[in-house]
Order: sequence, then structure tokens, then C-alpha cells
Amino acid sequence: MNNSDVRLVATGLYTPPNSISNEELVSAFNAYVDKFNAENSTAIEAGTTAPLQKSSAEFIEKASGIKSRHVMDKDGILDISRMAPFIKARPNDELSVLAEMAFNAAKEALRNADLSAADIDGVICAASNLQRGYPAVAVEIQDALGIEGFAFDMNVACASATFGIETGLGLIRAGARRILMVNPEICSAHLNFRDRDSHFIFGDVCTAVILERADGPAPGEAWEIIGTRLKTQFSSNIRNNFGFLNHCERETGEDADQQRDPFTDKLFKQEGRKVFKEVVPMVSALINEHLGETGVAPDQIKRFWLHQANLSMNEFIARKVLGRDATREEAPVVLDEYANTSSAGSIIAFHKHRADFSTGEIGVICGFGAGYSAGSVIVRKIA
Repeated sequence: MNNSDVRLVATGLYTPPNSISNEELVSAFNAYVDKFNAENSTAIEAGTTAPLQKSSAEFIEKASGIKSRHVMDKDGILDISRMAPFIKARPNDELSVLAEMAFNAAKEALRNADLSAADIDGVICAASNLQRGYPAVAVEIQDALGIEGFAFDMNVACASATFGIETGLGLIRAGARRILMVNPEICSAHLNFRDRDSHFIFGDVCTAVILERADGPAPGEAWEIIGTRLKTQFSSNIRNNFGFLNHCERETGEDADQQRDPFTDKLFKQEGRKVFKEVVPMVSALINEHLGETGVAPDQIKRFWLHQANLSMNEFIARKVLGRDATREEAPVVLDEYANTSSAGSIIAFHKHRADFSTGEIGVICGFGAGYSAGSVIVRKIA
């Protein structure tokens, strides 16, 4: 689909104040491993319980490219008696955590575009990790910003931002002037920090994007949206089963209160090798087909702002599109500092790595993840 009648005019970024290095994370994880193995030594010796294996900062960086991550709470994650962020519940008359993150990212985007709340007609909150079912977090964000109009939540996992951009395009074509799309992600809250294979993957952040109808002079910076393309394919290889039905799963009977806490096995899980094998060709084919449809050759792309999940995945995807290894300038990396921030990753990359574009140069924003889901947005700098 050609979307040159809509343009992207601003982004915003909220980064939590706390950061955890690989070394800090590994120190806490290995202390937990020592504690677990000591407490279960008899069962381990009897062969009825498998000992836990320690991790290392070198293993994490080699496996993922991640060196650190920003989080909303650091102390709870590093406390081996808890190993989960502590985010205090707020009363209903206070701004929720996700809405607060989105408010900060949105305010920066509005400042960057020299716009006010009165200039926005709708708000989309597109994220993997929404903190409640209802009322929609987007409506709370809308209220906090003082925006009139409408707002709603949507979730397509790590591809949510690109799907949100596509949805914003449709709303603008239906009559809206401008749409604010935000991606607040507290990924650390759906992660099992006792799992060696995944405890290092995620971080917390929020991004914001403003789209507008291209029917007048650009307010400053502007990117023409040349085209968008979306794809989904069902897979359980990346999954999170935590939800409101979990408390209904307990059996009745005398031992009901002693049954396993549903939190422990409902958090993030993935089959990493299968995901790599299946997602890389899916995403690279999506980008190649999309470029072909829009008449843009791969060598015309100055930059690929890819979802920041795993360094090797991004390198393989870029290689399959370009037919050669991409430079860091062509496929910038932010996951070394931010880790995987789900829907926000590709937008962080775009936010931080676009200042060197000249008018007419083209780039691709691409998000992909659970579902499987993937979205491609081709943009051209016009102002």
C-alpha cells in the first residue's frame, strides 16, 4: 500500500533512570544458583532434581549482543529472594506506571514537532505488556495529556509499533489530522529472572511517534511514509500465558492453597533456536517483497531500523536483504544498551539514528516478534 499522503513528524523517548549491567545481573543470578543448589543438594545428589547452571556476562553478550538494560526497578530484580521488579500498586486516582512513561515520551514528541495536545485527534497505545485489561491505558494517556478525541490499546507483541503506525495511517485517511502512537514497555515485569536462558533479554522503555496528514507544509522534520506492510503467522515459540484466567485454573480441594503459584510458569518463554530459524527468513522476505512492491531497490536504503531483539538476528536479516553484511551505520544497534524492549526497539533505533539523513534518503523501520508478527514501514526524509 502506498501511504505518501501521511507523514511522520516526530518521535519521543522515555528511558527509565535505572540501568543493570550484565555483570550485575549475572552476580545476582549466580548467587541465586548457589542458594538453590545448596538448598536442594540432597535431591540433586539423588538425581531427582537437576542442578542449576551459572551464567556469565560473556555468555550473555555472545548470545544476544546485550550489555545492559534500563529498568523501572533495579533493586527487586537483583534481590535473590525476589528476582522481580518491585513496582508499587497505585490507587486508581493516580496516573498508572505505563501512562506515566507514555506521558513523558509523548511530551517529548510534541515538543519536537512544536505541537500541543489540541493538535492531536487520537492516541494509540501499542505495546506487548499492558498492565491491565481496562480501562484502556491509551484513554488514561489521552486524559493525562489533555487530548480530546479517542484512544485505544492494541497488542501485536514486538511488532506493535509498526502495526500501530499502519493503524494510525488508516485513522488519518478516515479523517483524523494527527495520531499519537506510544509504546510503553515494562518488559522486565513479564520475565523470569531465574531462567538462565532468558533472564538477560529484556529492558524497559517508552517511545512515541506522531503521524499527520500530508496536506500542508511540514512543521519541521518530516518523513514521507512510502509504504507499509504487515504479516502474521501463528506460533507458540514465543509466548506469555499470564492473564486474568490464571486465578481460575486452581483445582478445588484441600490442597488448593498449596498448589503452584500460577506466576511461576506463565511468564515469557521462547524456543530460541526455532524462533531464529523461522523468523529470520520470514522478516527478510517481508522486507524484500515490500521493497519490490514499492519500487525501491535494497541498495537505495540508507538505513534499516530493525527490532532490537538479538544482534545475530538483525545481522542475518540485513544480510538477506542487502546480499552482504550491513555496516553498523546501515543497521544500527541499540540493544547493547537497552536490551530487547519489545515494540519500542525499532523506534528507539529510528529516534537515535536518523539525524544524518538528507532530503530524499530512504530507510526501513521493521518490528517483528511473537505471533509471529512482523511489520515494515518504508520512509523517505522530506524535510
